[in-house]
Amino acid sequence: MKAIKIELKWAFIFTITTLVWMLFEKTLGWHDEKIADHFWLTLLFLPFAILMYVLVMREKRRRHFDKKMTWTQGFVTGAKMALFVALLSPLAQYITHHYITPEYFNNVASYSVTNDLMSIEEANDYFNINNYIWQAAVGALGGGLVISALVAVFMKRS
Repeated sequence: MKAIKIELKWAFIFTITTLVWMLFEKTLGWHDEKIADHFWLTLLFLPFAILMYVLVMREKRRRHFDKKMTWTQGFVTGAKMALFVALLSPLAQYITHHYITPEYFNNVASYSVTNDLMSIEEANDYFNINNYIWQAAVGALGGGLVISALVAVFMKRS
């Protein structure tokens, strides 16, 4: 357990930060009146995600690897965190779509149909909690692995 304590702690911090970001998006209207811009505005979370991978590797390097870290050690640290974030993502999606922004799926489906981006059937198949749970888990794992690989390049120390 001690070997994964740091990664698990940062995965919880990442998940809480994600929930705070969802509240931020909701408050700014990105889930309703400004839903047309939601896709690209959500990308503004990326620097925060990268920062958390930097911080987990920095803490792991300092506390576990005696201030030295290879690229592989950094990548594995980030990969563990990505796995934990992916495992926590269904809970985060549930909280987001049941408590923070329960009308999101209706709003985004309506927008997509009204603007001829999808049929009503396609929108209902795509914008639902089950699909978003899978997307969040796969995205957290895939995105986390990519970020881990890149951040580990800069976090290695001999």
